[in-house]
Amino acid sequence: MYSPAIQNLINQFAKLPSVGPKTASRLVFYLLSKSRHELVQFGEALEHIQEKIKTCSVCYNFGENDPCPICSDSRRSRATVCVVAKPQDIEALEKARIYEGVYHLLGGNIDPLDGVMPGDIRLQELISRIKTQDVKEVILALNPDMEGETTALYLIKLLKQFPDLKISRLARGLPMGADVEYADEVTLESALHNRQII
Repeated sequence: MYSPAIQNLINQFAKLPSVGPKTASRLVFYLLSKSRHELVQFGEALEHIQEKIKTCSVCYNFGENDPCPICSDSRRSRATVCVVAKPQDIEALEKARIYEGVYHLLGGNIDPLDGVMPGDIRLQELISRIKTQDVKEVILALNPDMEGETTALYLIKLLKQFPDLKISRLARGLPMGADVEYADEVTLESALHNRQII
């Protein structure tokens, strides 16, 4: 239907997560409507991504420097490590501008159905970090879905070998602006268990 060059680009975009063939073709035709200069800039950004972006040797987040800006910031507490699954989770927590510790990026969640086992994510790197650094608390900031819960439970079991280590999780419950009437049972249960005395 399309020329081989266009079809090849559609196929490349369709390999991205959550991008199906229709979205891929929309992206390709959007790019075709852009000027040559804009396409060159887009291509250069893709071409140089592996040269410019490094993985932080401390937390495993992506950045242009190693260690990353968060790990190299002397004002941040190394005693508190917030464990996240994806780089986007760090970005979301940083936007809140309240957390003053450091992070550990697992690089995914345990998901046996998808073939992701404990050895496929950075659990042992976290254990090594706790053994070699003066970590007092680990905050589990994992999504409250099946994979996040599986990973959290596995991590809690793994971290029990450190009796002085405080293990905490992000509180869960009703989000701001939500109606109690429309909340599901799991959210309401969590909100009731995590209620605060005022």
